[in-house]
Amino acid sequence: MKFKGTKDYVATDDLTVAVNAAVTLERPLLVKGEPGTGKTELARQVASALGLEMIEWNIKSTTKAQQGLYEYDAVSRLRDSQLGDERVHDVSNYIKKGKLWHAFTADNKVVLLIDEVDKADIEFPNDLLQELDRMEFHVYETGETVTAKVRPIVIITSNNEKELPDAFLRRCFFHYIRFPDMETMKQIVAVHHPGIKEQLLTTALTQFFELRETSGLKKKPSTSEVLDWLKLLLAEDLTPEDLKRDGANALPKLHGALLKNEQDVHLFERLAFMARGQR
Repeated sequence: MKFKGTKDYVATDDLTVAVNAAVTLERPLLVKGEPGTGKTELARQVASALGLEMIEWNIKSTTKAQQGLYEYDAVSRLRDSQLGDERVHDVSNYIKKGKLWHAFTADNKVVLLIDEVDKADIEFPNDLLQELDRMEFHVYETGETVTAKVRPIVIITSNNEKELPDAFLRRCFFHYIRFPDMETMKQIVAVHHPGIKEQLLTTALTQFFELRETSGLKKKPSTSEVLDWLKLLLAEDLTPEDLKRDGANALPKLHGALLKNEQDVHLFERLAFMARGQR
């Protein structure tokens, strides 16, 4: 069971090595990187390439680790008991299974994605240590122990918004997805926009990387944003000449696809003003 990338996802050599190492070691793969570098999509493509079902757990700031295991609805049980409902005699009727429960009880190996783990409380990763390590957990209300039939491939993503606990990191295989260089980016674009003219692509990507490297930029545009930008350029049938900027207009064409806050727009407007003043 080896991951080699797919026709829809450009996986660098170090990324495929990381995925296969995590599978071999049977440890969670912790993937970090800038937003928009394909961390979530990686899990989907691993599942697709290996022919496995994917179970996706999207983490929010309010998510608790217990929700990934199960939740007990005591309020509904109390209400049903007051109404004389026969369901009340079986506590399992009030157990809502979480994503880990579904992954553990699947008949075949699955890919379990725990997406954006750093959005949750700092204790969230620690609260899942034993369950991810032993691949089992206890259900106190029913007295049963849920154990993984087949150990799932666990992929955990993080946007690096906060530090994760050392004890959690020790149990993971770690990989940082570096931002693609020019050649890798061209391969990625070829997947999404096949047939784009080489000159337009080179001009657009050169401008894109210059924009990313601009000093003082608050939010650097990501891979997903450059793909959106190129889609717009193609839809407008723009040429390399149309993309040329001069000192009077430092903002790229259709910049709303790349710059996502007013501070960065103002930055380029100031650069244009300074360039005009130096003439």
